[in-house]
Amino acid sequence: MTRSVREVLKEYMSERRVRKYRLVTKDGRCNIEFGNVMHRNRFAYVLDIWTTFVETRWRFVILHFVASFTLSWFIFGLIWYWIARDNGDLEWQNPPKNHTPCVFSVTDLTYAFLFSLETQTTIGYGNVYVTNACTGAVALIIIQSLIGAIINCFWCGVVMTKIALPKKRAKTITFSESAVICPKKGTLCLQIRVANLRKTLMIGSQIYGKLLRTTITPEGETIIMDQVSIDFMVDAGKDNLFFVCPLTLYHVIDKTSPFFDMAVDTLHQQEFELVVFLDGTAESTSSSCQVRTSYIPQEIMWGYDFLPIISRSKEGKYRVDFSNFTKVVSVPTAHCAYCYHNEAGHHHHSITGIDNQGFEVIDIEPPSSTKM
Repeated sequence: MTRSVREVLKEYMSERRVRKYRLVTKDGRCNIEFGNVMHRNRFAYVLDIWTTFVETRWRFVILHFVASFTLSWFIFGLIWYWIARDNGDLEWQNPPKNHTPCVFSVTDLTYAFLFSLETQTTIGYGNVYVTNACTGAVALIIIQSLIGAIINCFWCGVVMTKIALPKKRAKTITFSESAVICPKKGTLCLQIRVANLRKTLMIGSQIYGKLLRTTITPEGETIIMDQVSIDFMVDAGKDNLFFVCPLTLYHVIDKTSPFFDMAVDTLHQQEFELVVFLDGTAESTSSSCQVRTSYIPQEIMWGYDFLPIISRSKEGKYRVDFSNFTKVVSVPTAHCAYCYHNEAGHHHHSITGIDNQGFEVIDIEPPSSTKM
């Protein structure tokens, strides 16, 4: 059934409000701004001009690229025009027939600009050239050639560096849109799925998380964006992951976990943001990169588990089915961590999950065992 315009607008405003209050967006960008920065600190961006241009958006890089070349051509064109005028080479100066110009064919400002462009771009059309009549012209062509080479090297470096930025490699590493909480190997765990979309490995990959929340100390001090470390691991450990196929990362919810005091009916009432980091080195370029994403309480599903996505064909090849990457299935799960560990708490036991709109839930049969 078609949704009304009001429902669509309400959903859009809700998503926009969520994005506004996130510190880290789903694609890893940090939603933060700096205010009241001193002018001398702003001057530091000019001193570190290389990093400034590398971090600038492409639209501004292209704008500065065009402006730098055009401005240099025009400035040197004016100098060439001044040299020609000083030597009496211009048309309106009516030079004699036996006059030797500084630059042959530079008789007005347009030709001076064209000669400047041709000199800096090493274009030669054959009818414009410097003569030996003016020492200043010979010196100027040397200076312009050197400056043009510097400008070319600078912009080639900026473009190549921006293309090869490690964060571009991070675009091919993706996290699941949601996190789930369910039993795993005899304990209650929060699970997240991550996948490397390229066949090249991420060497020395490490995964960790930070729980960001506002806390009030016993002294009454309010700490905004208080950070609590969250440890994630896979079956083989938490360091030097063999990241050749999608991995399911899990955080054990025990007494030391900040999720221990949460329950199925209070999770979505909490105010926190779970930021997950993955650090590694790209095998093909040997460049280090970091991938980030975040989860808010509405994106954590209690009582669900991820569907299996790795299988093995009859030919012995491993196959990854990315259609099940974000799909989940309901599993029996305790109502809270207190219930799961049979400890005294304020919540009752329940074996059903909770509905979370926006995620696809399907039923599957128990997977058959496969011999390796």
